[in-house]
Amino acid sequence: MTRINTNTSSLVAQGRLNKVNNDLQTSLTRLSTGLRINSGKDDPAGLIASESLRSDITSLNKAISNTKRASQIVATADSALGQVGSLLNNVRGLVVEAANKGALSDSEIAANQLQIDSSLEAINRIANTTSFQGRKLLDGSLDYLTQAGTNFSSVKDLKIDQANLGSAGSLAVSIDVTSAATQAEVAINNVTTPVTGVAATGGISFSRSIAAAGATSTLDVTQTIAGATASTTAAITVGAAGTFTLETVEDTDAFNGATINVTRTTAGNFSSITVDEDTGNVNVVLEEGKTLQAIASELAGHAQFTLTSSSTTAILNTDTSIGGTFDSAGTDATTKTASITVTGPATGGPTNFDVEIVETLTDPNAAPVASFGSGKITVQVNDGGATSLEAIAQAIGQVSGYSAAVTDDDGIGYINLTTVGANVAETATQGAKTNSVAASTQNATINLVSNATGDINSTVTFQTGSALGVSVNSTNGNLTVTVGSGSTNLSDIVSAINSQGTYTASIASGNTLSAFGSGTTTTTTPFDNGVTAVTGGISHDAVFELVGKNGSEVFNVKAGTKIGELVTQINLVSDSTGVSASVDSGNPAKLLLKSTEYGSDAFVDLRVVSEASTGTFTTALGAGARDAGSDIVAKINGAEANGKGNSLSINTSSLALNLTVNAGSSQDVAFTINGGGATFQLGGDLVSNQQARVGIGSVSTARLGGASGRLFQLASGESASLGTDAALASRIVDEAISNVSNLRGRLGAFQATTLESNLVSLGDTVNNLTEAESSIRDADFASESARLTRAQILIQSATSVLGIANQSPQNVLGLLR
Repeated sequence: MTRINTNTSSLVAQGRLNKVNNDLQTSLTRLSTGLRINSGKDDPAGLIASESLRSDITSLNKAISNTKRASQIVATADSALGQVGSLLNNVRGLVVEAANKGALSDSEIAANQLQIDSSLEAINRIANTTSFQGRKLLDGSLDYLTQAGTNFSSVKDLKIDQANLGSAGSLAVSIDVTSAATQAEVAINNVTTPVTGVAATGGISFSRSIAAAGATSTLDVTQTIAGATASTTAAITVGAAGTFTLETVEDTDAFNGATINVTRTTAGNFSSITVDEDTGNVNVVLEEGKTLQAIASELAGHAQFTLTSSSTTAILNTDTSIGGTFDSAGTDATTKTASITVTGPATGGPTNFDVEIVETLTDPNAAPVASFGSGKITVQVNDGGATSLEAIAQAIGQVSGYSAAVTDDDGIGYINLTTVGANVAETATQGAKTNSVAASTQNATINLVSNATGDINSTVTFQTGSALGVSVNSTNGNLTVTVGSGSTNLSDIVSAINSQGTYTASIASGNTLSAFGSGTTTTTTPFDNGVTAVTGGISHDAVFELVGKNGSEVFNVKAGTKIGELVTQINLVSDSTGVSASVDSGNPAKLLLKSTEYGSDAFVDLRVVSEASTGTFTTALGAGARDAGSDIVAKINGAEANGKGNSLSINTSSLALNLTVNAGSSQDVAFTINGGGATFQLGGDLVSNQQARVGIGSVSTARLGGASGRLFQLASGESASLGTDAALASRIVDEAISNVSNLRGRLGAFQATTLESNLVSLGDTVNNLTEAESSIRDADFASESARLTRAQILIQSATSVLGIANQSPQNVLGLLR
């Protein structure tokens, strides 16, 4: 049917042309971008899958970057640890060299110590300065932080390699010990214990009772009598009577009985007073023509005499009669003393007290009155008359519990403290005091030891004689000590016993009695019997080999060798064998051989090389015996831990640690890890199983070491310096080297097995994911080029067809012609 209003063919051609144009545009877009999916409409499901893969690829690429960074950090730490290990090896060599004391001088050993000190400083410097982009690696800042719990003090060494702290940021660690580590032990049960001879011993006990004595106080009375001056009076007759008085300057009786020769001299020859050195007589020469007072004035100030005159007008003339004698004898000044001793009650009285005299009685005839109060005896006397010392003593004796006596009167007899003569002065003062003495017993002991072993049961007898001496009865060993009639020092008795030679004597400590005398009682401590030595030790000659963890030694011992001697020989080489010896007392005694270390690696192997069939070792062990220790058995957070001696280790996804407990400890332990450690993100997702956690402890000298000690102890002046304990220094260095090598090994294993394998795995995964994402999203250029060509051809074809379809309606004009 021919139509002109609707050109169906044209419409069909137009639709196909539009579709082909769209296909051409799609092909051009894909070829120009290289992507098959350029918008969601291209492939909604493919777009979702592609975007998810792109996210995974981005995360994994960052994980690869993180892993490379972690590997760089570990490599940095390992390089520094390598230097620390090198320094430790040098220190180890210096310690070994310094042990060669027979060939090295003190100065060479001191030089080695200086090198060690320098190496320790270098190790500390490496520990404090090793860093990666500002993060310190070896100073302990990357180590785990722990909080002590139950029995944490029994842990000697703890190293946490890794711990998963989870979202809580902490991890509780519980260690349940099933059985403790043990030492290997071999016992030789029948070693006879030698018993040495023991001397018989006894003693002499001395005792003396001391009665209680009251306190005493002394009242001292002093009487001072002034000296009298010898003098003479010269009678001079002139128109008016006049006299001279001649006196000595000092109180003395030196001129008593001397003659005074008085003569005149003519005017101008001066007056003088001299003493005749031969006779002691006094020669007085007076100048004529002067008044008596003028003459006296001229002689004033004489060294020995004074001349005075009461006449102011009389003149000494040539016809004046003169002469004189001493009219009184001179006397020296004297001091007399007397004492009244007052004694208080023997018991119940004051420790000490004072004595005082007061002048409070007004009646001059009243007897003195005494009383006690305020810690003193007060004696009241009259204030105007004389009071005898005996009366004062009697008054004091009237006070209950007190007695008094005049212990020294010195001729005083009476005292008058207020009114005294012109030439007498009296005073009463508090004298010496003594404390009261409680009743007591003084004791002393002389210990006696016989100089020979055997059965001795002797006694000691004291007798009085003219001189100190000691005799011993040869039959029964009894001692007889002869002492003087007075007091004999115990030290002298000891010397006398020792000089005799049968016994050795000594004074026991804590003695309060030093001398033997009247009132001393003695008691003899019975002698215990001496013990005779018995045969002991191993029964036959023996050769045995002792093998331990550290090596072996062969011992050749003779019959009778004592168990103590065996212990000494074995312990001398315990460092070489790893086996120590001790005695389990008894008779017969038991020789215990134990490994110096704990655990299954420690063992004791005793092999009898040569001995009689009835010998001590063969009887006890046969051809020999071997025993091994056992390792500690425990669980850590429920997981079975690896035990080695006293050390435990565990390595799980959540926890990896090594710890050492005290030797043979069976205590359960608990502690908490509160943080710390280095966390490395090694996967594309932030989950714990795509993270690695590593603890890097400090390598400073304060932390490196082990059960034997820490590295800082090797410094000068410390407990493990070369001059103090080189053997301890060697053990500490070995433990420090082990610390560093284990840390390097652990970090190396982490780098090789974890980080490098993670890099390979992540790389493969990224490649696969990239390929998968490419297969979904990238355009296939060959296919798209074919589609483009096809679309281009179809467009040309559709355009031609559309032109033909548009010409069809013109055929209608042919019908109209």
